[in-house]
Amino acid sequence: MNGPRVVVEREMAASVERVWQALTDLESMPDVVSGVDAVEVLTPGPFRVGTRWRETRRMFGKKATEEMYVTACVAPERYVAEADGSGVHYVSEFRLTERSPGRTAVRMTFSAAPTASGKRPGPFMRLLNRLGTRAVAKAVMKDLSDVAASVERGAGPAGPPSAGD
Repeated sequence: MNGPRVVVEREMAASVERVWQALTDLESMPDVVSGVDAVEVLTPGPFRVGTRWRETRRMFGKKATEEMYVTACVAPERYVAEADGSGVHYVSEFRLTERSPGRTAVRMTFSAAPTASGKRPGPFMRLLNRLGTRAVAKAVMKDLSDVAASVERGAGPAGPPSAGD
């Protein structure tokens, strides 16, 4: 991809399974991630390749809704979600690695590139290019911090802790 790329990693005091559940429970995402205002799940059933949803979030002070779709999924290790909007193709990859029992590293890679559609990139891509990847990395780290807070407190949308947490 030719465009900005951000890689952020965060360790969480929770099992891989618990973190996976928090990251893939789309309906609970607005309760877990403070930057997500709403999620509309478009495909019924379990989280898998082909799962689609509309996610509304605040980025750089502006609300944006993108339709996301899962293009790769190996539970509970990795998933890739993509979106196409406003002349930009977005790719988000989440990789989960057990560091020790009850400790999980989450590595999130985000990239964005103009599409070949000829459409002029939308406001998010222009902001991303202007503000650079630092602002995006900060936003991604906040998302991961929100997930960590949810899975580490032992209650809430991610459910009760497992014996390994």
